[in-house]
Amino acid sequence: MRRVVRQSKFRHVFGQAVKNDQCYDDIRVSRVTWDSSFCAVNPRFVAIIIEASGGGAFLVLPLHKTGRIDKSYPTVCGHTGPVLDIDWCPHNDQVIASGSEDCTVMVWQIPENGLTLSLTEPVVILEGHSKRVGIVAWHPTARNVLLSAGCDNTIIIWNVGTGEALINLDDMHSDMIYNVSWNRNGSLICTASKDKKVRVIDPRKQEIVAEKEKAHEGARPMRAIFLADGNVFTTGFSRMSERQLALWNPKNMQEPIALHEMDTSNGVLLPFYDPDTSIIYLCGKGDSSIRYFEITDESPYVHYLNTFSSKEPQRGMGYMSKRGLDVNKCEIARFFKLHERKCEPIIMTVPRKSDLFQDDLYPDTAGPEAALEAEEWFEGKNADPILISLKHGYIPGKNRDLKVVKKNILDSKPAANKKSDLISAPKKTADTASVQNEAKLDEILKEIKSIKDTICNQDERISKLEQQLAKMAA
Repeated sequence: MRRVVRQSKFRHVFGQAVKNDQCYDDIRVSRVTWDSSFCAVNPRFVAIIIEASGGGAFLVLPLHKTGRIDKSYPTVCGHTGPVLDIDWCPHNDQVIASGSEDCTVMVWQIPENGLTLSLTEPVVILEGHSKRVGIVAWHPTARNVLLSAGCDNTIIIWNVGTGEALINLDDMHSDMIYNVSWNRNGSLICTASKDKKVRVIDPRKQEIVAEKEKAHEGARPMRAIFLADGNVFTTGFSRMSERQLALWNPKNMQEPIALHEMDTSNGVLLPFYDPDTSIIYLCGKGDSSIRYFEITDESPYVHYLNTFSSKEPQRGMGYMSKRGLDVNKCEIARFFKLHERKCEPIIMTVPRKSDLFQDDLYPDTAGPEAALEAEEWFEGKNADPILISLKHGYIPGKNRDLKVVKKNILDSKPAANKKSDLISAPKKTADTASVQNEAKLDEILKEIKSIKDTICNQDERISKLEQQLAKMAA
């Protein structure tokens, strides 16, 4: 790859792993042979797919709960087969979807302060796939629209609010689907498949808009994602098993805009894209490095920036949305790297001397407000994400929680919702402060009660053990 010295504010981005006490330790990360990232992160929680006997489970930890995670820590464990993929809802930081080998998709509501008991009852179960579900992806701008893709080579798009499958794309892929990516406003999806084709699909018209055969010649898995300008970025393998990355224009897929060979390694490259800065981070499964590139509209279009290297190989990777970053420290990305037994945050920073807000690093970014309701999207409307400014520094958690509560009815409901309760938020939320305070008070009282119960149980257990000890001593 040509190394031309080029002006870019991201040339000196550097990655740094956090100290040991800020990692999440003693986690049995899933050993399933599936090329998903096994980790999903948002500004409140980190979720990690773990090994579980007799079914599938994942951990949901509040971001601040670092250190050693107790073996008895509650999990989300309603699936009867291993969990293969998880994805946080972009419009509600307490809602997460999971796809599993048991052929179902489940949508979960996580209590505001995290789990105190294991969660076995999802808010809604979405059944429609005939084989395992390896991919789940929320719509970027429409509330309650969820896409799932299974090993039955089918993509289903659900209205989670009603629990119905509204679009079923079952005749477009002749082989296994490796990944699916929405474009910026959620009007198109692009997919990479085992038949070596990259397809751009209009899901509502149920037609293929563009496709490229043998986007990468090699037999190993590919990935394809949409960029903010509508181009498609792919990673894959050459015929000689060298890892490649390529950039395509969907209007003309004959030749790539750019194609770069990287190295010979057999780990699948997982791309993570930041639409605000046009940086792509590539994390290879089994690699111990994260490479990052800037995409521009001048040749060679994909510019290598740098590599973050560490000693341990990664089993998976979570990527924090912009809302969860510390703008005061010029942090432009945060990864959550999965080792065999722990999760280690890695912080990417642009070195700057000034303490002032850096407008050029933080253009307005997608906020938590949905631009469309599910019904509007299914009727054919499109809308770009509603942007928010990160200018007023790092908004502390409490304020952010309240913001989200006002914007989404789901947040003020208890965890064990019924199907029909899910998420159709009213256009004008008439939540008064007193209702919110009552809900908060209820939750605090419930938590106090559960803590008291736990203490009582422990007291009984301690007194029994003391009696046994006394007998043995006697």
